[in-house]
Amino acid sequence: MHRWTLISNQLPPENIPVLTKIEDSAGIRNETVLIRQSNLWFLSDMSMYVYYTPTHWSYISNDC
Repeated sequence: MHRWTLISNQLPPENIPVLTKIEDSAGIRNETVLIRQSNLWFLSDMSMYVYYTPTHWSYISNDC
């Protein structure tokens, strides 16, 4: 079970992989590991950034 934090309440640390998702009236989607650098969100291998901003983030636990 993940402890989700709203992006609007607190941003995750930069350059640290975190689990992210979008959760809104349309449901939960785009649940993946991303890395934040300033206002951009990169895939975990840093190969490219995504064209959306997650709504929630969580530290990655050893249970994943």
